Amino acid sequence: MATIFSPPPISSSASATATATPSSKPSPSSKPLLPIPSSKPQLTAALTAAAIATVLTTTPLPSLADSSTNYQVYYGTAASAANYGGYGGNSSKKDSAEYVYDVPEGWKERLVSKVEKGTNGTDSEFFNPKKKSEKEYLTFLAGFRQLAPKDTVLNNLALSDVELQDLIANADGLTSEEKKDENGQIYYVYEIDGAGTHSLISVTCAKNKLYAHFVNAPTPEWNRDKEILRHVHESFKTIGSF
Repeated sequence: MATIFSPPPISSSASATATATPSSKPSPSSKPLLPIPSSKPQLTAALTAAAIATVLTTTPLPSLADSSTNYQVYYGTAASAANYGGYGGNSSKKDSAEYVYDVPEGWKERLVSKVEKGTNGTDSEFFNPKKKSEKEYLTFLAGFRQLAPKDTVLNNLALSDVELQDLIANADGLTSEEKKDENGQIYYVYEIDGAGTHSLISVTCAKNKLYAHFVNAPTPEWNRDKEILRHVHESFKTIGSF
């Protein structure tokens, strides 16, 4: 930019002509010419300032999902409804935990009732108090020794989850893949870009149970917190043998 607006150099021919003209006395025209301030540097500075202002105006605000985010580990027991105490923290669950996942600092736990646990298998749930529909939760079903095909698993999960049914029905995009952890345990990973909602789902089988971990957020919260939500999604794993 600076090169484009630099004043053009004085030509050598003009200089030679000026020095070759004879004169018996100094004339005003033979005095050294003082450089005339150009308005182009000011124009360059103005354009630069305008460009910076444009960048600052159009650059998205920084996400809340940065490296300073703190998490707490939740230990889930996946106890049956008959053995479920229903309320309280997870400080005594660590020794008997069957799965873990990270919870962003500041999120709140929603207490799951025995009825809900017995109906759709919800075992735990946490949400962002600033936007309760931004949440993560886990469901489990007993009697599954191994995973069925990916499409079958997702459709079966939707049978007991009305929100998931609507999300799949109105999805703009849906991807699925199979992953293995360092121990060779298989996880199905789904990502659903729905109408106004984004969802990440991780499903696996262990200890004769099927575990499904969900991370859901409205589109504005997803766009703002996607790094946090992906971290939470990838933190889920079962504990012990599978």
